[in-house]
This record gives sequence, C-alpha cells and structure tokens, in this order.
Amino acid sequence: MSKKKKPAAKKKNGVRREKLARRGLMFVLSSPSGAGKTTLTRLLVQKEENIELSISVTTRPRRPSEVEGVHYHFKSREEFERMRDQGELLEWAEVHGNYYGTPAKPVEKAIAKGKDILFDIDYQGTRQLYKKASSDVVSIFILPPSIAEMKKRIRRRAAEDEMTIKKRLETAKHELKRWGEYDYVVINDDLDAAFADIHSILQAERMKRVRRTGVEAFAKKLQAKL
Repeated sequence: MSKKKKPAAKKKNGVRREKLARRGLMFVLSSPSGAGKTTLTRLLVQKEENIELSISVTTRPRRPSEVEGVHYHFKSREEFERMRDQGELLEWAEVHGNYYGTPAKPVEKAIAKGKDILFDIDYQGTRQLYKKASSDVVSIFILPPSIAEMKKRIRRRAAEDEMTIKKRLETAKHELKRWGEYDYVVINDDLDAAFADIHSILQAERMKRVRRTGVEAFAKKLQAKL
C-alpha cells in the first residue's frame, strides 16, 4: 500500500512556505442578548477555515427541526449527571431547568490535532473552561453599540410575550457586567467590522509561539544548516 503524500507547502515569490504543526485553541464568544453573537458565530463557522462549533450535550427535549449530533447530543438527565459527576464535561450549566454542557474528549482530541473549536457560551461556562484549560482558551465579549439598539434587537428577534422579553433584558443587564472577565472586547456597531475584528484576533492567537508546536523543530533545522 502506497503512503499518502503530504500536501505540498505553498509557494510565494518562489519561496516554499512550511506548514508548521500547531495546537488548536478554544475560541469563546459571549455576549448579552441582542449583541449579535449568534450571527457572528454563524459567520465565523461559514467563512473561517479550520474551526468548528462545539456540539453540546443537553437534557432539553429535541425540537422537530433539530438533528442528533448536529445541533446537540440529547441526553437523559441521568446520563448528563453521570457525565458531569465523572468529569467528562469541560463546562456545564443549568438553564431554565435543563442541563447544557461540553463533552471534554472531542474538544481535547480536536485541539491536539490543530483544530480550533468555537464556543457559544456564557460567562459561567467561560470561567469553567479557564479553570480546566486556561492556556488553550481565547475569549471575546461582544458588546452592543447602545442599550437602545440592544433592546430593539431583542424585541425584533423574540417572538415572545412582553414578560419573556423583560426577562431577557434583565438577564442582559446582569451579563453586561462580565465584560472585564474576557481577553478581548468587540463592539458590534457594524457587523462586517465586528467580524473583521474577531477574525484578526483569531489569526493573531493562532500565530502565538506557544501554540505553534512545529516551530522548535523548524528553527533547529535552520540552525543545523548554518
């Protein structure tokens, strides 16, 4: 059986570029309701290479439009509690009576191979990630341009009664206080500009020396040829 050939390194101006191995990262986006996080998350998955959205486990009943293993991994309450108690979750929370969490093994396996994992979670989940894997986490808090705009987005999006909208606004008020716990803050006053900011952060974090595991061997190879 013939061995698969490694993909050729890209050339620019006649110089071959080495594709160095690196460790992936856990890329976290958080925000209060109405800041546009869901849209930015979707754009990042669609437009950015080598990143995928973390698939959570939940005890929430599956909706007719949802697919097992694509939107969530649906578990019974007993299964979820077993995973939680045996340390199989990177983070977890109870929201409106249902459990949500992130299985550790798929994430750890992916980042070890250089794949980036995108997390759409709140500040509680972010705190748990930092406690378990701080060196692998990069977090961004997305702010709305104004309270008036945030309220307008919540009302426009939510097909719910006034009481539910009021609860969302109260939760958003609480979440806004958490911006200082994040590595970066992006103000979503323009969708394209906010996406460009997030993309720049991702690219810079990918280039950090501590994540580029192939740099040491490459540098030694250069030194050996001097």
